[in-house]
This record gives sequence, C-alpha cells and structure tokens, in this order.
Amino acid sequence: MKKLDKLILKAFIGPFLLTFAVVEFVFLTQTMMKYLDDLVGKDLGAGVLLQLLMFFSVLIVPISLPLAVLLSSLMTYGNLGEHHELTAIKTSGVSLLRILRPVWLFSAALAGFAFWFNNTIVPKANLEAYSLLWDVRQQKLALDIRPGVFYNGIPGYTIKVNRKAGENGEKLYGVMIYDHSGNSGNVAMVLADSGRMATRYGGQYLALELHNGRKYVEQPTARDRAGAGFVQQKFDRTDIIFSLASFRLGRTKTELFADNKIMLTLPQLHGFVDSMSQQLQKERQLTGVQMNPYFLYQRFDTTGARQAQRTASWQVPNAKMPVLNTVIYESAANRARNMQSFMTSYSERLGSTVREMGNYRIEIFRKYTQSVAILVMFLIGAPLGAIIKKGGLGVPVLVSILFFIIFYVVSIIGEKSGREGVMPIAVGMWLSNFVLLPAGLFFLYQARRDSSLFEVDFWLRLSRKLPKWFARKPAPVTTAG
Repeated sequence: MKKLDKLILKAFIGPFLLTFAVVEFVFLTQTMMKYLDDLVGKDLGAGVLLQLLMFFSVLIVPISLPLAVLLSSLMTYGNLGEHHELTAIKTSGVSLLRILRPVWLFSAALAGFAFWFNNTIVPKANLEAYSLLWDVRQQKLALDIRPGVFYNGIPGYTIKVNRKAGENGEKLYGVMIYDHSGNSGNVAMVLADSGRMATRYGGQYLALELHNGRKYVEQPTARDRAGAGFVQQKFDRTDIIFSLASFRLGRTKTELFADNKIMLTLPQLHGFVDSMSQQLQKERQLTGVQMNPYFLYQRFDTTGARQAQRTASWQVPNAKMPVLNTVIYESAANRARNMQSFMTSYSERLGSTVREMGNYRIEIFRKYTQSVAILVMFLIGAPLGAIIKKGGLGVPVLVSILFFIIFYVVSIIGEKSGREGVMPIAVGMWLSNFVLLPAGLFFLYQARRDSSLFEVDFWLRLSRKLPKWFARKPAPVTTAG
C-alpha cells in the first residue's frame, strides 16, 4: 500500500505545484492592477517593485491554496480515471476512500500549514506591504517637465519651457522659472533663451544651465511702500540647482500601522475583541448615570395645594389649582432635546464600537475558514475527478472555476451580511464552506457508487424515471369500521 500512496502523491504533487504557481500569478496580477495608478510614473526602482511583488504574493497564498487543491485533485484523479488506473486499483480490492486517503492527508497537513501561515506570516507581510504602499502613494511623480506646460513638482518653483530637444530632452528653449520659495509670492522670475538640464550626485539634484537670459526680482520701494519695483539682471550664463529630496521615497515607521486588524495574530485579535467588549459593557452600564442629568425633578406639595383649593372654592367660585410656571415647561423641553441629541450620538458611538469589534471577529474567523476551505475543495475536486475521468486543463479548469466562483461569491455575501448585522458573523464567515460541503459529500457518494453523473446515459435514464415517479398514485387509505 505504501507504493500505492507514493504513486498517487507523485501524481498529485506535480499538478499541485503547477496550478499553485498559475493561481498565484493570476491573483498577483489582479492585485497589482488595482494599485497600478499608484506605481506608474514615480521612478520607484526595481527594488521597491520587487518588495511589493514579494509581499503581495505572500498575502494571496491563503486564497490560492484552496483553488490550487481543487484544480490539482480534480486533474490527478481525472488522469487516473482517464488512463484506467483508477479502475485497475479498484479491481484489486482497494476502495475509493483508501485511494483518496494519501491526498486527503496531504490536504489536511496543507490546511494546518495554511492556518499557521495565515496567523504568523500573513500579518507581518500585511504590515510591510501596506506600509510600503502608503509611502509609495505619498511619493511624487517622477520629474517630468513637458513643453508648454507649467510644472510645479519642485517645491517653491514653477517651471515652463517652450520646446525640448536632444536625445533625452536635455536641451531646453524658451525657459521661464517662477521663484516663490520664500513664501512671499512670485517675487522672482528667470527668463532664458535656452538651457540644458541634467541631474547631479546620483539624481539628488537637478541642474539647469541657462544661457542669454534675464532675472527679475520684485522689491518694495522706500518711497511708496504700497508699490513695487523690479531689479533686472542680465546674464549670458547662469546655473540653478534644485534639490530633488521630495522625489525620494521616504519610509514611515511600521509601528504606526501595527494596530490594524489585518496585521494582528489570533491572540492579539482576541485581546482587541475582549477589550472592546469590556468597553462596550461598561458604556452600557453607565447609560443610566449619563442620562440622569437630563431629567428634571420637581416636587410639589399636592396635599397643601388641595387644601388651598378647597379653601379658595368657598371664597371664590370656580377656583382652580395654580398652573405650573412656563419656565418649568421650557426647561423640560430643552432637557428633552438635549437628551435626544445625547442619545443619538451615544447610540452612534456604541454602534461604531460594535461594528469595529465585528471587523476584528471577521478577521479571527477568516484565519479558520480559509484553512478549512482547502479540505472542502479537496472533497469536491477528488470525487469529481473520479467521476469525470478527464485530466488535463480542459474540463478540470472549467469545473474548478465554477466552484471557486460559487465559493468566492458566497463568502463575500456572508462576510458582508455578518459585517452589517444581517446574520451572525460566525454564520456569515462559515457560509461558503457550509454551502459547498454538501456538494462535496454528494460527489463523494456518487463516486463510491461509480456513478456516471456527467454522462448522457445517466440523464437519459433519469429523464425516463422521473415521469414514472410523478405518475405514481398514493395507496388508498382504508379506515376501520
């Protein structure tokens, strides 16, 4: 039997590694396309791009593993069935469950590894990936001075050129530079007929060598302080150096992002949920105490009032009990409005705490559901391969995509429903696995019976039996006596 296990595992490992690499590439491409606008035109360098690719490739491993197991198990047992090896093994007295056992154990070990990976490695990769992505988003676009366009990417300066020439566009014609670096407006301007642009010291500085130009500096005159005068300087050649420090990628401390829910391990997530639950319970207990100042308590001696009313009724016909002061009514109305405003903001604060606590609970369940999904996908893929008996990348790919779309859509619906309180968070996060598990058990049952579920004859026989089932009349019920 050990030889049989080696044979099946050897047939499974190759397709698994291939499909995992393909799925990783597809998901990585999709992920990077979302952030393409943040990466293009910033001259980040190969190092930064490789770091982003590496971190995001780690993040999509928990998503790629279930689909890779589904596709590879379907291909493996489909190939065995297509080459009649599955039939030969069954003929020798080996049951289907025994044939599935090696890959099942491998999938169980893979699910355990995925849980450890999702709880230990993914939070660290999230921290590095999104902190680097934050810095990339804050990074300015690379230096790009276009002809006929005012360029203000360099802090304190606005540059415009009429025409560029040269192999790399280093020759400039019709240069205009506004200098407002002193925070006093555009008090200085440089005009030049031509110039040359180059970077110095490894791209840290931009040097402009200008020819045949003038520099105008606006200065307030002593005679008329409300007016202004110009100082004009003519030059044959001048050099202007700009610092490009603002174009360098600055790294933010990763500790500033460390409290985000996707960057925490299970113990840390449970700690946040417990602290928020205690805070919520304390807030609810203090509701009565915080509402008490908004109530108005007024005491009246009704016994004395009634005695006075009876005495007055003997003296003055139709005398009535004194009416409460209008000030008391206005005070009560103001307090009611204040209490309404307080309760609105108070309920919003409690609702925000509940939603935030739900987001942390979603991340807790995600670490379990993504790992269990590997076993569910195997339970669907392996029996389906034994039934379809088709290997390669044709039918297995179509079937795998269909079931993965169902899994993905149901998981999104469940997560959104749990986050919005439509259903309990636990039910929403486990919904996709609960929906696909019966399908896997059904396929396993059909595979054990050697069912021709995906053959035309099976559906023809079923179509002949259905009218007979519906045509059956229930037996008449006889009553005694």
